[in-house]
Amino acid sequence: MNIFLDANILVSVLNKEYPIFTCSARILSQAGNKKFALLTSPICLAIAYYFAEKKHKSSVAKAKIKILSEHITIASNSSAAVLKCLMNPSIHDFEDGLEYYAALENGCKCIITENKSNFYFSEIEVLNCEEFCEKYLFK
Repeated sequence: MNIFLDANILVSVLNKEYPIFTCSARILSQAGNKKFALLTSPICLAIAYYFAEKKHKSSVAKAKIKILSEHITIASNSSAAVLKCLMNPSIHDFEDGLEYYAALENGCKCIITENKSNFYFSEIEVLNCEEFCEKYLFK
């Protein structure tokens, strides 16, 4: 199952933000599990780096992003996806739209985010960390 990780999930792990960290770290630990393929985008990595750099120094933030990048797949957006995002009248936040189309183009069945309301337009499942853990990891 392909799963798309929004930036806030990455930030919660990089900065050990509780109470989300407990579930988000468990989700990221699934990177080696053949049952799940974890994906994110360069935009999410950039956002995660920004917040990690605010909490840690630049070299630590880069090292953390490097480790993440080695264990999860980086999904890019095609030019067609960018245009779809721009043409979709129900998408009001361009960045969230790009994440959504990256997830769609890469066959993701689920988007994990702590801001579910940002993906009100999604036609694929959107779960927060706790919901994902309960539905897919603890069943």
